[in-house]
Amino acid sequence: MRQVWKQAAGLLAGLALVACAHTPVDDIQADPAEIGARAAAEYISREEIMMYEVDEVIAPHYADAATAYGAAKLGGLTGDEALVAAIAARHQRILDEAIPNSRNHVDANVYGVWPLEIYLQTGDKAALDYGWDLAEEQWSETREDGLTYQTRFWIDDVWMIGALQAQAYRATGDNIYADRAAAMAVAYIDRLQQPNGLFHHGPDAPFYWARGNGWVAAGFAEVISILPEEHPNRADVLAGYLKMMDALVAYQAPSGMWRQLIDYPEAWEESSGTAMFGFALRVGVREGILTDPKYRAAYERAWAALAARVGEDGRLPDVCVGTGQSRDAQYYLDRPSVTGDLHGQAPLIWFATALVEP
Repeated sequence: MRQVWKQAAGLLAGLALVACAHTPVDDIQADPAEIGARAAAEYISREEIMMYEVDEVIAPHYADAATAYGAAKLGGLTGDEALVAAIAARHQRILDEAIPNSRNHVDANVYGVWPLEIYLQTGDKAALDYGWDLAEEQWSETREDGLTYQTRFWIDDVWMIGALQAQAYRATGDNIYADRAAAMAVAYIDRLQQPNGLFHHGPDAPFYWARGNGWVAAGFAEVISILPEEHPNRADVLAGYLKMMDALVAYQAPSGMWRQLIDYPEAWEESSGTAMFGFALRVGVREGILTDPKYRAAYERAWAALAARVGEDGRLPDVCVGTGQSRDAQYYLDRPSVTGDLHGQAPLIWFATALVEP
């Protein structure tokens, strides 16, 4: 299986290089399908599976799963069967090599978005069962308020929980998954959203960190895209989402980017948060929720800024490294940036996919 995976990766990378050779430079810099394909090809070329190992949690890293999820969806939208096959082969490799998943934490269970997308693209029943089990196990125990026992009230959870339950809804059509996603979103809005519409990094970190808020924005986008019009929680979810989108538009830098600390004019411009915010805005416009032209203008400026930064190898620069919570703003301002980190590659591909999707 490893050899099949390598062959698929080589084919995909070759196709991406051919596309680059026959596409004008200006189009390469702006076309979301082409940029997404380059980023996906770079991801598939990585032999190593990124792992998450913290205390009793061990699983393929959520950033690896998030990238695979986006790449499989992009492949389906663009008709790139080689890309979808390569993503499916990578998942099968994880199974064949018995790479562990403790299935006991949001960052472990969210892996399910990946096999569920494989099912949606290929009809693979085994992939459906694998992802479905992870979505169900997330709710195997509940708190008194009915939320999953994996609830932490960390802002990352809005995507980690919301995306998995949204994927389970897409794959099965069962309203219980929409109910779970919506209940989580409302609870996090009620408890964590600040008066200005943004979210503090944590109770001991009263700062609007870009990628942390990006997980929220992207999670909202996943949830609103599957919530039925008549859902009883839809109005509350939309209210929180709209409040956040208005704040983001107000804080967007003249370049089209958003900053490491969103409301600090002196903070450096950060790519992963920008890609997440652009994705969230694009989904809202596509869904007919964000109707003012300012929202479309905001995501178009964000895409132009990111597209200009992406290297020919599909790697996105200016991505903040992993960042814990702090009471010191300077801690965030001094965080280093890297190129090609999957925390940035994943939302770059999501954003490209959302732009391709009609």
